Amino acid sequence: MAKHYLLYGSERYALAILRPLQDAIRARGGEAAWFFDGPGAEDLRPDERLLTTTEEVRRWNAIAVITGSNAVPHFFPGVKVETFHGFDAGKPRHIYIRGFFDLYCTTGPNDTRAFTDIAERVGHFKVVETGWPKIDPFMKDIAGALPPVREPPVILYHSTFSPSWSAAETLYEEVKRLSRTGEWRWIVTFHPKMNPDTVAKFRALQNEHLRFADDDNILDLFPQVDMMCSDTSSALNEFLLTHKPVVTFKNRRPGPQLIDIDDAAQFEPAIRRALSRPPALMQAIVDYADSIHPYRDGRSSERVLEAIDAFIVAGARNPRPKPMNLWRKLKIRKRIGYWGPA
Repeated sequence: MAKHYLLYGSERYALAILRPLQDAIRARGGEAAWFFDGPGAEDLRPDERLLTTTEEVRRWNAIAVITGSNAVPHFFPGVKVETFHGFDAGKPRHIYIRGFFDLYCTTGPNDTRAFTDIAERVGHFKVVETGWPKIDPFMKDIAGALPPVREPPVILYHSTFSPSWSAAETLYEEVKRLSRTGEWRWIVTFHPKMNPDTVAKFRALQNEHLRFADDDNILDLFPQVDMMCSDTSSALNEFLLTHKPVVTFKNRRPGPQLIDIDDAAQFEPAIRRALSRPPALMQAIVDYADSIHPYRDGRSSERVLEAIDAFIVAGARNPRPKPMNLWRKLKIRKRIGYWGPA
């Protein structure tokens, strides 16, 4: 009998994170189904199975529930597996245990060390370094040598949605000015939760040199550009895996892999430096990329499935039980509308 897996999402970006896993499940002869308690279900393809009630989920009886979300319904059957919805960008609560998961599949050495330290202390989850499924197709696309800068260069501008970390309003006038000179081409995209007023302002900048992109999967834009401008978005870490430079504004965790600025007047000079690709910066980018995601083989999804198999073969138990988590469990029950047995 084919193994059943449940792919669980609470945002549309779950599709990009979990579809490579669906491909790997099918390649192994298994079957995947989806459950959403937020947006995303409307974007499923005809060949993708959607479950819409807890009763359907329980009948599906998956061996594992896999998600990039921070929580998962405890009453769904199967091992609860966290694959993350982004890299650690320095925001609070990335390294934060919510007590829902049996298995954390980490993206690379940095996260593996942090989560393993906690696992050894609390004992109610296991950590396996697998790489991140979302970037499996992407890694295949960027294999090979770094291409030269285009003529004219193409810049990706992306910002996180949190007002305290976003530079979109601060840099708006600079993006507006620079996008009208014609020296560079621009692609602008924002986090799905970005303030609609800010989105409207940047969308109105569209001209022959600037395009506003509504792509669900920002990774699709990376091969089209030569550098990125951002702030404190986890997407910039994804971009650094291309080994291309990033200019950030008041990043919460700056380092030698970034060109970080704290004044809008520094924006244009920083872009020029990035496009010149100074050797020390480029080497720092490669070193950093290896620390967060050393896997460039596009097989992270297979490693996640292997980790699940190994966990189940070993008894699907951790040394200690998960915490009761009554308040969080109550909120999930209320959100999904299920009050039956766990």
